[in-house]
Amino acid sequence: MYYKKMVGRKCYLSPINVDDYEKYTLWVNDMEVAVGMIFSASLITPAKEKRTLERLSETEFNFAIVDIEKDELIGNIGFPKLDYMNRVAELGIFIGNKDYWGKGYGTEAIHLLLDFGFNILNLHNIYLRVFSYNQPAISCYKKAGFKEAGRIRESKEIAGEKYDEIYMDVLTREFQPLYIKELVEKKK
Repeated sequence: MYYKKMVGRKCYLSPINVDDYEKYTLWVNDMEVAVGMIFSASLITPAKEKRTLERLSETEFNFAIVDIEKDELIGNIGFPKLDYMNRVAELGIFIGNKDYWGKGYGTEAIHLLLDFGFNILNLHNIYLRVFSYNQPAISCYKKAGFKEAGRIRESKEIAGEKYDEIYMDVLTREFQPLYIKELVEKKK
């Protein structure tokens, strides 16, 4: 079961449902999905994935991404690192269901999480990391408002090729809120 915490036009963010561990296990062991992620070299069993989802569901700001029309899980998104003192967070996103790739779901989920981060958690800077070979992800992040902030050169090697790890970020003043602002206006 999913609960609509942050709602967009295509998808919504819900608390993570630990019972989805088998679906996640299929996704994280699919190399086409995993190659862009840090866990690509890991072997992930259902038991291990269930423990991961239990940990994520207990951590404050991790969400399932759910298709609004079909009520179907497509991935997850959240803040794996959060620095409350300096108001900075790292964003992580994972779209495991390949049927949803390249259709704007990731961009919308990012917008919803940015809205939550900037307007509810009062963050100032939200950043992420991506490997330079992952052009679809970089394009998605740019559409969501992220800009390149720096890179660690040749930090990832795959199939004999070296790639940069790119850091991208967005500041609160660069973000255009949608969902939270509308909710506040309705309360006035």
